[in-house]
Amino acid sequence: MNSYLLFKSLHLIAVISWMAGLLYLPRIFVYHVENLKDKNTSSVFKTMERKLYFYIMTPAMILTWVFGLILISSLGFEVLSATWIKLKLLLVILLTLYHFYLSKLLSDFNLDQNTKSSKFFRIINEVPTILLILIVFIVVFKPI
Repeated sequence: MNSYLLFKSLHLIAVISWMAGLLYLPRIFVYHVENLKDKNTSSVFKTMERKLYFYIMTPAMILTWVFGLILISSLGFEVLSATWIKLKLLLVILLTLYHFYLSKLLSDFNLDQNTKSSKFFRIINEVPTILLILIVFIVVFKPI
């Protein structure tokens, strides 16, 4: 079996899992904000958010990075001189920062200190979609 293709497959599986969480968690935040007055519902959302973030999203993010770095090393680190990989890494770093920002928002909900509106969460929910589209085009077309 070709190890490069194995790691590429594992990388894609991890990316898909991570993206699913990055897209779903802000949506849960929307519903959470809209149900803050109902303590039982809010408690359910807190559990859902925590489990999604810590049991699915964070391991998927770590695996995305691990398999991505393995792919870079198997191609040879000279690939890092290509503009497309620099752009991809920059966008993945932005996704990672977004991931950690969601952790801050999760913490605010857990402490009952959220100050954001459902509209805010609907808007930031577009961030990973835009970054994903850019990453896919950069990887497929490898400009420059």
